[in-house]
Order: sequence, then C-alpha cells, then structure tokens
Amino acid sequence: MEKYIKRVKLTSSYKDAGKRLDLFISEKIPKLSRSRVQKLILQENIIVNGKKKSKSYVVKRGDYIEVLIPPASKLEVKPEDIKINIIYEDDDLIVLSKPAGMVVHPSQGHPSKTIVNALLFHTKFLSDIGGVLRPGIVHRLDKLTSGLMIVAKNDKAHRNLAEQFKEKSVKKIYLALVNGRIKEDEGEINAPIGRSRSNRKKMSVITRGKEAITKFKVLKRYKNFTLVEVRPITGRTHQIRVHLSYIGNPVVGDTQYRRRRIYKDLKLERQFLHATKLEFNHPKDGKRISFKDDLPEDLKNVLKFLENRNIDF
Repeated sequence: MEKYIKRVKLTSSYKDAGKRLDLFISEKIPKLSRSRVQKLILQENIIVNGKKKSKSYVVKRGDYIEVLIPPASKLEVKPEDIKINIIYEDDDLIVLSKPAGMVVHPSQGHPSKTIVNALLFHTKFLSDIGGVLRPGIVHRLDKLTSGLMIVAKNDKAHRNLAEQFKEKSVKKIYLALVNGRIKEDEGEINAPIGRSRSNRKKMSVITRGKEAITKFKVLKRYKNFTLVEVRPITGRTHQIRVHLSYIGNPVVGDTQYRRRRIYKDLKLERQFLHATKLEFNHPKDGKRISFKDDLPEDLKNVLKFLENRNIDF
C-alpha cells in the first residue's frame, strides 16, 4: 500500500461551484501546483463523492472531495556531458551564457539536461547553499530566455553575490523585442508583481504584490515592433515579461503573457529576450567587473528580417 504524507478532505461551497476540479484543488491547497493536481487526478489520488473524476470535472456545491498526497519522488542530480558556453571562470565564480530552451536546474518536470547537470560535469566546485538541486545557482533565467548568468563556486562567494542582488547593486541589462511601437525614448515601469489569482503559473501586476521596478530605453523602432534595452531594478519572477505586457507591449514570442500569436515569417520559436550585460563586484576583492553577451543567431536573424522588410503582422 502506498504511503501518503497528507490526506486532505474538502467540501465545496456555492462560491466554488462551476470551477474545474484541478483549479479548485490548487486554490484550496496552494502548495500543490495545478500540474501536480492533474497528476494526482490521473493517479486516482483525488476522489469526488467516492468516485474518480477527470481534471475538467466541474465542481458542484456540496461536493465531498478527498485528496491523497503521496511524497514527491526524489530527484537525483547527475553530471551530464553537455556543452555550455563559459564566458569567464576563476576560483570563486563562473559567468556563462545560457542558451534558450535550457532549464537552469532540475525539477519534477525537468529532471535532467539542465545547466546544473552540465555544471556538475564541468567542475567539482559549486556552492552548497542552493542545496542538491541548485548547487552554485545565485539567480536564474527563464527557460526560453538566453544570456548571462553568474554561478558561485563556493559558499562565501555565493553569500556575497546573493547580498549584491538583494542590495540591487548587480546591474543586469536585457535586450527585448516587443510588440507595438513605444513612443517614449525611455521610461520606468513601477508596478507591484505577485502571483496571478487565476493561474498560479503566471505572475501579474496586483495591488498587494511586491515592489517591482523596470527601466527601459528604446534602441530602434520598426513598423509594428520596438527593440528595447531593459534593466530590471528589482528581481521578481518573470518581471520584464509581466511589466512589458502590462504597458501593452508584450515581448515578441512570449505566449504566456499575451494571447498566442505565431510569427512564421520571423521564424522565432521562443521569446525575444536576452540577458546581454552583467555588472557586479567580484566577491573576493570587491573590484567591479562586467560582461557582455551578443545576441544569439536566432534573434539576430529576426532583426535582419525586420531591417530588410517593412512587414505588418
């Protein structure tokens, strides 16, 4: 018999009526993501009125729902011979260029082929502060974002770098192509960000969110697009994407914070967002150092296409 770490009993009210079963449970048990709830439903670990239901079952008032939560399977992180682009390395840190499509660290949905797996093959020296799954990881980039990342090789360097991020002394510059033409040459977006109430996988500008500030400068305007240099002052999850969507200029190729749109002519299979510059104090001597990473070929090709054709989507 399978062991369970928790057994939760729920009864739906009139306010819950009409919600999908997976949404209802993820709202009632915030520690369970919607994807985890869906897996529990498929495993028949969620029972409604004594019967199994599908994830799309519509909850009715007075439904009696029992949720059995088994322990999450343990992830074993193994070194993998994956080529990574190391920009700089010394005894304390690594600066690398993350390719788009690669996840930073293992998770339930991505157990291997991550930056961490590649780092473990590359070096035996990574800080322990991030634990087994995130050794050396001081900050992250989204899966579909490319560009510069700092990795700490020891705990002392990790603590120093983490403090610099906390104090906002690390300067990060991104390049983003957005939908629409931004009229201002530069500007600042100051709007609090928190987890979306309608979708736990998304972030949103909400009144009770955490402070979030993003500065931007227009580099070039195309017919229906704008290339911008973006500097996040704070470091909220998905901050740049959420803020640019909030002002009506979502990142091109970002299907999470705008309605799905296919750019066949652009031949772009991910969001146009690249961490191009990184500046911080070296954790050993305090000397200010900076790094630059040019746009990868797929994003360069998009700009070449826009230069050559006056297109209108």
